[in-house]
Amino acid sequence: MATDSAERRGRRIVAATVDHGLRAESAAEAQGVAKLCDKIDVPHKTLVWTGPKPATRIQERAREARYRLLAARAGAVGADAIVTAHHADDQAETVLLRLLRGSGVAGLRGMEAMSARDGIALVRPLLEVPKADLVAFAQARGADFVEDPSNADPRYARAALRPLLATLAAHGLDRDALLRLARRAAEADEALARAAAALEARLGSDGPVDARVLLAAPIAVVQRVLARRISQAGGRDASRIGLEKIEALALALASAAREGRAFRANVGGAIASLSANGGLDFKPEPPRRGAGASSGAEKRA
Repeated sequence: MATDSAERRGRRIVAATVDHGLRAESAAEAQGVAKLCDKIDVPHKTLVWTGPKPATRIQERAREARYRLLAARAGAVGADAIVTAHHADDQAETVLLRLLRGSGVAGLRGMEAMSARDGIALVRPLLEVPKADLVAFAQARGADFVEDPSNADPRYARAALRPLLATLAAHGLDRDALLRLARRAAEADEALARAAAALEARLGSDGPVDARVLLAAPIAVVQRVLARRISQAGGRDASRIGLEKIEALALALASAAREGRAFRANVGGAIASLSANGGLDFKPEPPRRGAGASSGAEKRA
């Protein structure tokens, strides 16, 4: 993490290690990082994920806890960025995982080199550097490093994926090919984002939009606009709504618009309402009236 203090060419580096408490060795490994940081005069703090641990989706929830702890630490030291060491092999695995899960173009671009989380810049400067190069760098300088045993535990998705990566590499889908796919997906994603922004400008931001104008656009652009409007109305991150739900909503709206009938659906915490004359509106879903209660007046997508 870097702050605005006048050190190290205008930036101060502060290190943090997250001890998830999932393995007996993790505390000693964090202490090893602390010793290395002390040796090179970098302030360090171990952040411990406390409390009961989940029984399912443990890596996903550990990742959420890790970033939450890092963001809190960044705020405490006045950091303007969190820098992680994700490398090219991590990126290739991310792209393949998302490919296997049916991600759209936005997902296939992989991890972003520059993004933001909890209001703080998240920087991944090593996404094009192979892991082997980082290991060689550490070995050449006599720096100790640890191979996380969970990387070889087949209970976790990434570890289970690695034998498949080796098989696919033998057929040409290796790390470099997956990184190339990520780059091309990013280029396509940028083009779609621009097209969606231009369509948004035509539709306007106040009141119902003209569904005929929206649905005349290419379906991928329509889905972008729908995801954005649903996210704004429902107060949820568009990336967490689910592409399948947005695809289903776009198809249902197109069908209803062709037939000149009204349509209403609950998606991602928002209500999308199409009138018979083609006006399309988005509003937050009303509060639930109780367990099992349903008005029966709308479809959930």
